Amino acid sequence: MLTAADDFPIHQTPEPIAYSGTDRNFYDRYWFNGYEPDGSLFFLAGMGIYPHLNIIDCGISIQVDGVQHCLRGSRVLTDRMDTSVGPIRIEVTEPLQKLRIVVDEHDGIAADITITGRAFPIEEPRFMRRVGTRGFLDYTRLTQNGHWTGWISIDGKRIDLSSLCTGTRDRSWGTRPIGMSDPQPNPLAGEQGYFWQWTPLNFKNKSFFFHIAAEPSGHVWNKRSVLCLDGTGPESFLETENAEMETVLEPGTLWPKSGVLTVDYGTGPYRLEFEPFHRMQMKGIGYFHSEWFHGNYHGGLRVEREDFAVADLDPMKLENLHVQRLSRVKMTEPDGTVEETIGTFEQAILGAYRPLGIESAMDITRWDKD
Repeated sequence: MLTAADDFPIHQTPEPIAYSGTDRNFYDRYWFNGYEPDGSLFFLAGMGIYPHLNIIDCGISIQVDGVQHCLRGSRVLTDRMDTSVGPIRIEVTEPLQKLRIVVDEHDGIAADITITGRAFPIEEPRFMRRVGTRGFLDYTRLTQNGHWTGWISIDGKRIDLSSLCTGTRDRSWGTRPIGMSDPQPNPLAGEQGYFWQWTPLNFKNKSFFFHIAAEPSGHVWNKRSVLCLDGTGPESFLETENAEMETVLEPGTLWPKSGVLTVDYGTGPYRLEFEPFHRMQMKGIGYFHSEWFHGNYHGGLRVEREDFAVADLDPMKLENLHVQRLSRVKMTEPDGTVEETIGTFEQAILGAYRPLGIESAMDITRWDKD
């Protein structure tokens, strides 16, 4: 099973690159967001490669005036070096620094946008979690803030990105639930739940990151905060697990209404206050979507557009629980310096989470369907 990738010195096993161990849930993924600071434009994009399902899928979702315009695609995977699905492709212009997304006009949506990193990507702690004795998550993720350039077009209306358009991109690879759920229940699964928050923030001359993954009890199994100045590398980053977020939920939803994050890198507390004013639904690029969930088989090639008004969605339907909220953020540094910015506050609460008073019997091993 030789492919173009085999001519590059990137092998990790004695086998061809087409083979990624033996776990059917192995994946390799690109993810992006970008926004204008006034919220007039917010977009998401992603692409996933699933070598053992022989599928590659992708999507772009653009929100303007409260409507998310989504273009999603899926095809049979033949060569992992071919990062295109129909009209959508991703180009690695400069590894770890610059990536380009191109959407050739299809059903009214087109784009040519490039993100340039502000600092070297951060490597987050390895995500490893079992449900009972079964391996459920095991992956590595790098994250990088950046500036966007280029344009997006919706139904003939071209939107040129401003010099203030910023955002974040990540790359992750390993194993996570993809495609169809395992039909056999896990008798040792026990109580389940997945609590996730992520706040990648672009300040004037630096990037700030925080994430937390926790159990229903509140037990944290992965957490990290990183602060990095523009143009720097890992040797200059400030990193810590000494970070705590106080969250208030929107009434009747599992979406964040506000948050106060306190982080101490060893020189005193940074206090970050979040005031969300805009909501982006992650289902726009497939997360928990009932039909376009990641790794679902759609035949040889399928590309489809979907539009939806964010205000019309049922907040408690599974596919609507995972959101990014564009937020006004005020950061007070240990010396009293105050800096403000616009940034993202991502949250997903799946199942129970007692620190916020949430009870649920959700089976997260089947979260792509229920």
